[in-house]
Amino acid sequence: MNQTQVGIILQEINNEIKNGKEVVIDRLLNLVESLASENAKLTEIIQQQNDEINRLKGEQGQPFFTEKKDGDISSEEERKEAEGRKSKGKNEPRNRKPKKSKIKIDRCDICSVDKEKLPEDAIFKGYKDEVVQDIIIKTENVKYRREVYYSPSQKKYYYGQLPVEVKGKGEFGPGIRTLIPVLKSECNMSEPKIKDFLENFGVEISQSYISSLWTDKQEIFHYEKDEIYRAGLESGSYQQIDDTGGKVNGVNHYVQIVCNDNYSAYFTTAKKDRLSIIDVLTNFAPRCFLYNQEALELLRQMKVSEKLIGMVLKTLEKDKIYDEKNINELFDVIKPGPQQRVRILDACAIAAYHKQTDYPIVSCLLSDDAPQFKLLTEEQGLCWVHDGRHYKKLKPVVPQFHEKLKEFRGQYWDYYAELFEYKKKPTPDNASLLRLEFDRIFSIETGYAALDDRIGKTLAKKDELLLVLRYPELPLHNNAAELAARSQARSRDVSLQTKSEAGTKVKDTFLTITQTAKKLGVRVYEYIHDRVSGANKQPSLAEQVRQKNNTENSALPCGP
Repeated sequence: MNQTQVGIILQEINNEIKNGKEVVIDRLLNLVESLASENAKLTEIIQQQNDEINRLKGEQGQPFFTEKKDGDISSEEERKEAEGRKSKGKNEPRNRKPKKSKIKIDRCDICSVDKEKLPEDAIFKGYKDEVVQDIIIKTENVKYRREVYYSPSQKKYYYGQLPVEVKGKGEFGPGIRTLIPVLKSECNMSEPKIKDFLENFGVEISQSYISSLWTDKQEIFHYEKDEIYRAGLESGSYQQIDDTGGKVNGVNHYVQIVCNDNYSAYFTTAKKDRLSIIDVLTNFAPRCFLYNQEALELLRQMKVSEKLIGMVLKTLEKDKIYDEKNINELFDVIKPGPQQRVRILDACAIAAYHKQTDYPIVSCLLSDDAPQFKLLTEEQGLCWVHDGRHYKKLKPVVPQFHEKLKEFRGQYWDYYAELFEYKKKPTPDNASLLRLEFDRIFSIETGYAALDDRIGKTLAKKDELLLVLRYPELPLHNNAAELAARSQARSRDVSLQTKSEAGTKVKDTFLTITQTAKKLGVRVYEYIHDRVSGANKQPSLAEQVRQKNNTENSALPCGP
């Protein structure tokens, strides 16, 4: 805010004072808030510039300190408190399942009593069981002595056959070939540390072998990932999506996560625009573009000028599928600006996605409010936790504004608690009452300009935030996708980046397999060993996703 703007506001306030209006104090306080906020931003910018100047001089900038708790903008604590407010009584015991029932007993030893120390009247009363868990890690190096016969008449050698689990698999058996991807993807161990781990137990192995096993010859698992994703998109009535950072050979990329209760799938993309999200939803099928009535409506929603829409209509043939090369050649005729070009491509790509039949079409998508997720699906739900963070970012300096913010945030999470209860027993009457309550809460005017502006933005998202009233099975937050993103973040912490396309692909594949297996209650090591050994006794994860979806009631009765 420059001096001229401040002068105009002060002049308006002076006029209001002369006219006897009572809003003068609020105007002055909001002016203080605005100036304090701008001052804080400018102070931060100046500090960053000073740090950069110091670094250029060969000196150190200001030390970096992790932000204190009062700087945390996460709304998880409020969400958990709201969900726990009515769901359980304070004295209700936690519903913990016994662990011992899951423990496999490998050996049973009898601990006998020294009979000589027993009194004469001692009577045997059975056994008292104690279960002790342990693990033995040892090598099982096998020398296969293959019989060799030679036929002089045939001039041919005949060899005894190796077992199927090692035949043609090199010098390492299925145990090691299973353990390496499990340690890499599930335990987030680096390749040098995997080598150290194996050598501690007497395995002679090179780091180059570990690297090549990790990235090469994983076609069966790439196929499994594709099948998991297809089954996942077919399961449930909604999908969740989020992204997090990743690096490929020093270049920033984005890892997209698509999931629901049945699975999690990972995809690394160079960008995070709408075309990249459509690539993910179609599992990177060749890009297609379609100009039809839906594309025309999308262009108008994206505020493309009617003049340009007219040029598109004259240039693109209606209801014809174009590939990326052909549609870009047609742009030489239309010559749209860069932003308009993106919007035309987005609109036509969305229309083509909704017409394609090769991959399941997502009808309902739950996400944060990022622009690349919008307009892709018939319906979109938004995350209440993401929306709540915006209120936590407000840092008023005026005491009465601080109290107003605290009061409103209390109402915000009280309303969230009511939605959480509604999901358990949805009724049309409750849905109607909750809609009215939403309008009341998010039409409040507090006099704190920044808060009122934020309230108005939440009100504008009413349909997306209240989609749960029509689909009670829809989560109120996008935590499932954010938790899945943490697995990628942990992998990034250890390995920093992938170096090749093959390494990126296998990382995404095993993240998909391990995280989906967890949701299905499948032991990752056992599953991968089953595939590596060629036994294939366990049903595929894709099949288990379908089975889980069929046994659950994923489409609950909906409110109005």
